Amino acid sequence: MSKVTESPTTESRKVDHIRINLEQDVQFPRLTTGLEVLRFVHQALPELSLRQVDTATTVFGKRLSAPILISSMTGGTELARGINRNLARAAQEQRIAMGLGSQRAAIEDAALEASYAIRDVAPDILLFANIGAVQLNYGYGLTQCQRAVDMVGADALILHFNALQEAVQAEGDIDFSGLLRQVETVCKKLPVPVIAKEVGWGFSRSAARSLADAGVAAIDVAGAGGTSWSEVEYHRAPSAFHARVARSFADWGIPTADAIFYARSGAPDLPIFASGGLRDGIDIAKCLALGADMAGLASPFLRAASESAAAVSQLIHELTAQLRIAMFCSASRDINSLRGAELLPAGSPPQTRG
Repeated sequence: MSKVTESPTTESRKVDHIRINLEQDVQFPRLTTGLEVLRFVHQALPELSLRQVDTATTVFGKRLSAPILISSMTGGTELARGINRNLARAAQEQRIAMGLGSQRAAIEDAALEASYAIRDVAPDILLFANIGAVQLNYGYGLTQCQRAVDMVGADALILHFNALQEAVQAEGDIDFSGLLRQVETVCKKLPVPVIAKEVGWGFSRSAARSLADAGVAAIDVAGAGGTSWSEVEYHRAPSAFHARVARSFADWGIPTADAIFYARSGAPDLPIFASGGLRDGIDIAKCLALGADMAGLASPFLRAASESAAAVSQLIHELTAQLRIAMFCSASRDINSLRGAELLPAGSPPQTRG
């Protein structure tokens, strides 16, 4: 294993990622989430009041006002500190879950811990710590995982899987061999739940099954169709060679709708978090109807958090309102009922109920 040292370019890389996501078009050029081809069967007679629709849910023992997750984004820079605190303030106010960006930078340099510190403004939220799974092959172990959790007072730890991003980076960590065994060790010994999260290319059925067998407590599918991190790396490539290699993978990945299906079939007993290109509460509703337990967004929250905590809070309010109306118009009184709502390919007639 390589020794645990942080590249001197880590903080600048974090700044690059924020800047590129805010300033460049880094969406998949052609590949979509697959959610856009699905539609709910509209129920003109829902037999309930909109006020009766309950969006609340419980995840890892914490009650949330809605199954909405502020997906992991950033940390390790002063710019990220303001973004994370805006996100956290809004999550606390609206009672939803939040994931932090990779904490590798702060594990290597304690001076950067402040960019992740949000418990003082969000003492009650469901909060996820985060490190890259591949770092378990580069000297990380239970000690670093526990430090990530303790650093932020997290309720669970995300291990994120970003094989393609590492592969197209000039400075990427590319040894993913034997990683499952390392993940299993962390799952067995860490005292909080471990979440396996992709970063935008989705998990296959076999990967979900293997991760479930290794002991992860939940899977965040992070499917394709939203932000393409190979496109992000294209914009920060140090040479024309690296740019061309990254650009060729612009439409790689498993669309989010398919990734939910794969994760649900590969890990039928685990909570499934849907993310990857979700843009409104109707997308959230579709993901829950497909079998997800919670749905996460990143890019819309990043843009709002760059403005203010109030902008983030307003976005959460809008997403929840959209989700509630989608539930109402599909005759779904609560989140459990929504999981039974009928979704059809756009243009297809209802097959079982009208």
